[in-house]
Amino acid sequence: MKTTKNMKTMKSSSGFLPLIVLMGLLVFTACENDNDEPVPQPDEKNIVEVAQEAGQFETLIEAAQKAGLADFLSTESDLTVFAPSDEAFSSLFSDLGVSGLDDIDAASLANILKYHVVAGQVYSADLSTGAVPSLNTESPDGEAVSLWVNTGDNVTINNAVVTAVDVQASNGVIHVIDKVMFPPTVVDIATYANDFSSLVAAVVKADLVETLSAVGPFTVFAPTNAAFSDLFNTLGISGLDEVPVETLSSILTYHVVGDNVLSTELSNGMVTTVSGESFDVSLGSEVLLNGEAKVLVTDIQGTNGIVHIIDQVLLPE
Repeated sequence: MKTTKNMKTMKSSSGFLPLIVLMGLLVFTACENDNDEPVPQPDEKNIVEVAQEAGQFETLIEAAQKAGLADFLSTESDLTVFAPSDEAFSSLFSDLGVSGLDDIDAASLANILKYHVVAGQVYSADLSTGAVPSLNTESPDGEAVSLWVNTGDNVTINNAVVTAVDVQASNGVIHVIDKVMFPPTVVDIATYANDFSSLVAAVVKADLVETLSAVGPFTVFAPTNAAFSDLFNTLGISGLDEVPVETLSSILTYHVVGDNVLSTELSNGMVTTVSGESFDVSLGSEVLLNGEAKVLVTDIQGTNGIVHIIDQVLLPE
């Protein structure tokens, strides 16, 4: 049972469908490849066998075996694996101050490794900037925790650089990455997406990083960089340096609801934020907050909450 008033499950006739369609523009599709590039032909070896043959995934295979996932990765059909190299695991062990896999329990390994796997065969030509659900469901409502893809000169998954693509196996495809990824908090999600640098800077200045990295759950309505630029222009200031910390904290907490609220749970009416003040949600062909701010992208799921992207900074009264 949800605790947040006015955020109950909506029916399909709610008029919310256009927003869901919009989400689809920002994720990559696993079942179609509309480009002219040929799709790699399946290999006779499964994902684990291909990884073994490659010679640079010994730690990943050992981790999968310890976590009880090796059989799944060998037999399950249509998977995409973002595979950390042995060097990536060595860096992880150094960062954690551990000697190796013996110092990480099986449950934690399973949680990490599932976050590197996506349902469907997703080729490099299918990648576009946006959120993608992983097979990790360790979130407040058991929803799939999101990966964030950035495309450009370098393709990154969260903060990991994709170093090789489209390694074909009989039951899926492998892309090599240079870091082991951890399931993200709502703060982590903001740091991975290029369009939230102003929001991240604001959260740091307001000393809210630790608060929003806690257990939660939280729903964050996250303004883009353009939204912050518009705010600065409206206020006639040059940037965050001219906004007092107390004011900034009041603004940011006005964008946070104390629950994990999916897009399908939004309904018309007032919603109370963690600041104690409320904003209005209006559903129609577009979802509007306080009658003006548009919800652009929804349901970017983290371990302690969920993020929805908006095009304006909300100002409490």
